[in-house]
Amino acid sequence: MADSTSSAEKREDIIPSNEKRELKEEDCYEKLGYCWPRWKKWSYLAAVAFVQVSMNFNTSVFPNAIKPLAAAFDISEQHARTGQMAYLVTYSIGCELWAPWSEEFGRWPILQLSMFLINIWQIPAALAPNWGTIVVARALGGISTAGGSVTLGLIADIYEQETQQFPLAFIVLSSCIGTSIGGVIGGPIQRFLDWQWFFWIQLIFGAVTQAIIFFMPESRSTILLDREAKRRRKSGEDPNIYGPNELKKPRVSLKEAGKIWMRPFHMLLTEPIVFCLSLLSGFSDALIFTFLESFAVVYEQGWGFGILAQAWAVIPINLAYFITYFTYFPWFWRDEHIRKAKGDDAMVPERRMKWLLWLAPFEPIGLFGFAWTSFGKERGIPWIASMIFSTMVGIANYAIYLSSVDYMIASYGVYSASACGGNAFARDLLAGISAMYATPMYSNIGDKWQVEYASTVLACLSCVVVAPIYVFYWKGPQIRAKSKFAASLAAERKENHGRRVSKAAPEHEQLVEP
Repeated sequence: MADSTSSAEKREDIIPSNEKRELKEEDCYEKLGYCWPRWKKWSYLAAVAFVQVSMNFNTSVFPNAIKPLAAAFDISEQHARTGQMAYLVTYSIGCELWAPWSEEFGRWPILQLSMFLINIWQIPAALAPNWGTIVVARALGGISTAGGSVTLGLIADIYEQETQQFPLAFIVLSSCIGTSIGGVIGGPIQRFLDWQWFFWIQLIFGAVTQAIIFFMPESRSTILLDREAKRRRKSGEDPNIYGPNELKKPRVSLKEAGKIWMRPFHMLLTEPIVFCLSLLSGFSDALIFTFLESFAVVYEQGWGFGILAQAWAVIPINLAYFITYFTYFPWFWRDEHIRKAKGDDAMVPERRMKWLLWLAPFEPIGLFGFAWTSFGKERGIPWIASMIFSTMVGIANYAIYLSSVDYMIASYGVYSASACGGNAFARDLLAGISAMYATPMYSNIGDKWQVEYASTVLACLSCVVVAPIYVFYWKGPQIRAKSKFAASLAAERKENHGRRVSKAAPEHEQLVEP
């Protein structure tokens, strides 16, 4: 076996480069992730959902650790919040740094390495002898997190543009659940366990997730093309066929590595689609993060909720995400009907945002309602009224996130991990900054009614956040025209009979790499 392998390698070395042919997607489309059976695709999506929930759980459970950590290390609660800020700010950078490598070397090794490092950094945090160790461990954990940039990009590996909406809605649901379920689980941890268990439970969750994704198949089309080319050469079916990465000598040069790493940042700054939708999603996420941080203050002052009751108050937010997830189904079915009746050209990307036009106003309405039902027992307002309005905020947040990433993945295909990296960068960076002002904000506005005024400020800001959605919807064609890389991929997809391409054509590579 070793001799035959060696002989094959020698034959490959002596084949002139001009006789080596590249295996194209159209040559083996049935071998790519798009053609996997439904059970395999949804098993894959379930594993990806675990990754999303696990990574976002690490951010959402930490607010409950603030008071125990402040007491354990004799620091102020505001000082303890630097652990949350460090994680989220470095998380925003990690999403950008990991994403392009998953497009070059495949999703499986990047997710495995990311999860391994995340789990490793939980150990020094749990065993920390001082506060500085926890901050450093949290920052390292954040920079190690591939996050939604890679997991969202996976959708473009196994679904074409016209069939991506249902699976994408499921992955976005798992991401949103991860960002809020920490509040539900964090309450019991804070009430019954020592502070170290915040990190041990994150480690257990992460280790289980890594074990699950170990059995995930690779989905990146260029990697699958390399494997198919090797199989054909080994079987003698086609001795001169090579995958796209096999023809690159060297595989990645030092100069190219810098370009690959800069790709998400370049797309964020030069592609108006990425820039506009990332800011929209980012500011919305900062608002929802600040809103969730207020629960401990609002429900304790308004209705005397203890630690566990405050945790249960987050449940309506999770319920809101499920409600919104299912409300999108009729719109997806409608889009399928339009596409079948009028063709793919009728499905312009702006149609993916149409349901958002109806749901986006729920954010300011919910925040205004939440603000002025926060008087609680003082004015005879039942706590259920506040939770109804908080549910409305959750509905809008899910809709903004889903519609923005749906638009980007449809526009950038297999490069959507880099595109969504900009989205994750904006979301986590702004959320990380808000970790430092969220709780103080609810104590320092005005002499009285601080809680009500703070939520009103958020409601006014949400009006500013929601307004650009309508501008983007009506001006979408002009924005797409100025996004050169997205336009080039759309043209190539049309030439490829509606199928996505695994990489940009040479004449467009400068649009991917600065």
